[in-house]
Amino acid sequence: MAARPKRETFSPVDATWLRMDTPTNLMMITGVMMFDEPLDIKRVRAVIEQRLLRHERFRQRVHMPTLPLGMPEWETDPYFDLGAHIHRSALPQPGDLKTLQEMVGDLMSTPLDRYKPLWQVHVIENFGQGGAIICRLHHCIADGLALMQVLLSLTDSERDAPAALPGEETEHREGWLSTLLKPAASVMSRTVHGAEVLLHEGFETLLNPAHAKELARLGTDGVAALAKLLLTLPDRKTLFRGKCGITKRAVWTDPIPLSEVKSLGSALGSTVNDVLLAAVSGALHRYMEAQGAPADGVDIRAMVPVSLRRPSEMGTLGNRFGLVILSLPVGSRDPLERLVVLKKRMDDIKSTPEAAVAFGILNTIGLTPHDIEKVIVDIFASKVTGVMTNVPGPKESRYLAGSRLSGLMFWVPAAANLGLGISILSYAGAVIVGVATDAGLVPDPEAIVKGFHSELAEMQALVHAAAAAPTAALPASASADGRCHAQTRSGERCRNRALPGRAVCRVHDKLTQG
Repeated sequence: MAARPKRETFSPVDATWLRMDTPTNLMMITGVMMFDEPLDIKRVRAVIEQRLLRHERFRQRVHMPTLPLGMPEWETDPYFDLGAHIHRSALPQPGDLKTLQEMVGDLMSTPLDRYKPLWQVHVIENFGQGGAIICRLHHCIADGLALMQVLLSLTDSERDAPAALPGEETEHREGWLSTLLKPAASVMSRTVHGAEVLLHEGFETLLNPAHAKELARLGTDGVAALAKLLLTLPDRKTLFRGKCGITKRAVWTDPIPLSEVKSLGSALGSTVNDVLLAAVSGALHRYMEAQGAPADGVDIRAMVPVSLRRPSEMGTLGNRFGLVILSLPVGSRDPLERLVVLKKRMDDIKSTPEAAVAFGILNTIGLTPHDIEKVIVDIFASKVTGVMTNVPGPKESRYLAGSRLSGLMFWVPAAANLGLGISILSYAGAVIVGVATDAGLVPDPEAIVKGFHSELAEMQALVHAAAAAPTAALPASASADGRCHAQTRSGERCRNRALPGRAVCRVHDKLTQG
């Protein structure tokens, strides 16, 4: 008689993400790695076999419970075949970025096989002068930050590194987290905690999960955060909201030098995150106007994952993150006004226990029957329009199977009927913004990408113009009514509050000083 496969019970949070799968929104994290030279398929396979399969999770499939309240389990796949998870294909002509983006969208729309371990690697040839790798990983295996560690564990700092990491040959598979991911976790740890990285300038909760959990235990703050998550009314109806279909679209920006965004943020008294999210908000405004949809005065809410991993958990799989709701000031026409409003909203979020409270809710949802879980998930999804993620990559160039990684992007799934996903990722001194949409709601996300580049250019133009303009036109004394005396791009008076003892707000004060 064959031995019963080894099984491991799901955590409640991981079970939540497994059960969220629907035909129109697959709970799948998709990552794209681009290379400026062709890939050696044999070396890629060797790297995956040596580094990825040392962890049992990538050899395990899902065993669903027979009882209604039972938890799913991971069980070793007795038929595991690496060839069923590594797929080789070539882009059709012309093999350009648009063609690659179309393939990513197609794979986003294709479910993983539930009878096999829930991951796939697609090695893509005929992409420009190089190649690409598209990775698909079910969210029940890991969250976005863990996926980045998985991808980075396949890469090296040198071109000619061996497929196996030093000392791996004698290690047991269960030692994978202490050997295989040690380099990747080290890179991610330095990235997360470095003073110059993207996330450091964003959500401080990410950098201090213990603080978030302490806040969650405080009665007043915890109840307020819970009330916000549960009692917030559904987000307003826009062209980004509606019933989703099967087909998805995925596009991303050209790499933007991180130094340029930092300089722009410094001139405007804002962080890198503030500038990028303000540009995203402006891009959504432009898209709505181009479609003839009302955009003025519209706020669009996004659900933002915030990692709750401690440094000691940087080398582990599973889901360790909470969620916060960020309201994007899409309806503002003036980029400076939009930036100020967004910065204030970001600052208000940073010190709340909202992310930790949401993690507790996700954990509880995983323990409920499937029908009840669906109702709860739908209620949460109705409060926002999309998902926005922000994950750092390494600051130095990396190599996979001897080929230099020229760029990467990833998306986390959007639950229920959410049809908009925005991803921000930094790598090797540049930042890329990705947009994923439901094709039935937004068939041309490349227009949003174009608008994003236009918004950044406009902010840069305003900074340059203000640096060359005389400052005498603005009064230096205190504002009588507490409002800024400067004019916006549209010629109207700025609605921001003036600095104490000044007649202008923080942004216009920065601009007039050059």
